[in-house]
Amino acid sequence: MPKVMPIPSGGGPRSRSRRVSTTLAEINVIPLVDVMLVLLIIFMVTAPMLQRGVEVNLPQTRRSQEISSERLFVDVPLSFRDNQQVFLGKEPVRLSFLAERLRQTLLSRTDKQVFFRIDRGLTVQHQIDVVEQLNAAGVETMGLVTEPPEAR
Repeated sequence: MPKVMPIPSGGGPRSRSRRVSTTLAEINVIPLVDVMLVLLIIFMVTAPMLQRGVEVNLPQTRRSQEISSERLFVDVPLSFRDNQQVFLGKEPVRLSFLAERLRQTLLSRTDKQVFFRIDRGLTVQHQIDVVEQLNAAGVETMGLVTEPPEAR
């Protein structure tokens, strides 16, 4: 609210008027709230677009069960043929370092269970190469992830 300040009387024709001035003690928060809401909406829209997983075309099977809790996944994409790189969770790992990196990850876990997702375009030899590294890391239980058949 503007503050009315009296002018010292010094005579003259302007001596009767009062000077109105604003103080800087009050902050207008409405533009701040508007900008923050716009930024919030922008982040809410763009955040799901930034989360992208590894593209793996899973083989199909007749029986498959849903995975109920947070598990450790090893993903083998089709590019494995060229660069020998797998993904431990979302972290890219070379096949030669997979056993040691997986061993370090399993130290803090009570269950030594890993779910294995491999692209259907890869050969059985590629699958065996990765499974050998999982066994060398001390994985006790390994699950092979597949897709359910499509409804016809």
